[in-house]
Amino acid sequence: MSLTSAAMVTGGNDPSADWSRDECQCELLGPQETSTDAVRRSARLAKFHVPEIVFGPGSLAELGHCALRLGGRRPFLVTDPGLIAAGWADEAVAHLKRAGLRPVVWSEVTPNPKDHEVQAGFERYTESGCDVIVGVGGGSVIDAAKGVAILSGNGGRILDYEGVDQVIQPIPPTVMVPSTSGTGADVSQFAVITDTTEHIKITIVSRTLVPDISVIDPRLLTTMPDWLNAATGLDALTHAIEAFVSRAHNPLTDIHALHAVELIIGNLVRTQIDPKDFGARLAMAQAALEAGMAFTNAILGATHAMSHQVGGLLDAPHGVVNGVLLPHVIRFNAEAWPDRFVALGAAAGLPTAGVPPHEVAARLADLVRALADDVGVPKGLASLGVAERDVPVLARTTLKDACMATNPRIVELRDVETLFREAL
Repeated sequence: MSLTSAAMVTGGNDPSADWSRDECQCELLGPQETSTDAVRRSARLAKFHVPEIVFGPGSLAELGHCALRLGGRRPFLVTDPGLIAAGWADEAVAHLKRAGLRPVVWSEVTPNPKDHEVQAGFERYTESGCDVIVGVGGGSVIDAAKGVAILSGNGGRILDYEGVDQVIQPIPPTVMVPSTSGTGADVSQFAVITDTTEHIKITIVSRTLVPDISVIDPRLLTTMPDWLNAATGLDALTHAIEAFVSRAHNPLTDIHALHAVELIIGNLVRTQIDPKDFGARLAMAQAALEAGMAFTNAILGATHAMSHQVGGLLDAPHGVVNGVLLPHVIRFNAEAWPDRFVALGAAAGLPTAGVPPHEVAARLADLVRALADDVGVPKGLASLGVAERDVPVLARTTLKDACMATNPRIVELRDVETLFREAL
């Protein structure tokens, strides 16, 4: 759904409007209340937009049939050098050819895809006469593939589509195959592209960007380097937590967000210790999927709005920046709406019975920081290259990010500056 319609789900027409305490409360069970009673009490209009999902070990073999069902004859396969080296691109090409298709491979994508890379991909797509667009890779690959699709259906420059619902015309059919367990790009209505002139990331939000089909094969996760596994896992955790406390949350997003938190807390470190632990990989693949389904419908918050600016400035790994920022944002948001963090704390395995909500939120923030430590994420943004002199500019651009509209607490410029300085 669009950002505006997401806000309307929870009762307001203005996504930046102030909200009452009751509207941000968690729908927890009362003492004599059944789950059915709770659902009835919290009932309101909810939209839940997701792709067709093919999930499980070996599901990459279905790629050719998926592209064929969408009318593909000459798929445009977007990937990157790492996926080619790991052999997954070749396997994807083989499955496409086995279905009688004639794929064209384009792999000139770098982490945090750049505006000029999307333009180059679009030109290659046009000259090759392709139809269905297939992305095999992490969030950068999938966002680049979405960028190519936007330009194919709408023309112009990719930076023209910053913001919400700016993609007006239909785009070519898309099939996405994620190779990481965290970005959620394979099920989301988001694309994030780096503006190389302004050194910022722009966020494009449109329901047209929700892929037609997501093919999730946990085998692809086994070749991630440790740093990428850590980064994408923390990205998924941030998706789940921000979606649950978002102003646009609803019961359909809540259940996926909470389960994703439970799966990530229980399995991310296991995948770092033993990359071949397939049970943990399967759990992380499902966690990334559920967190993605939650945030694409509930949108996100201040952590992502801030993280996008740091990524644009320094080309830093998005999930790593999230891992640094998230504990600070949890504490900030909990000052206004602590009750919403109780269910998240329980999902993370924290004791909540008889514990004041503020204390649960504080413990959750500490747990997130401890998890980041366990997977090797720096404690501060300064380690990534952010300096005090960068804070004013980062704060100003943060307030323009679409993700800020659904943060549960109203955020002003001085708040963002304080959060950045605390995170240094």
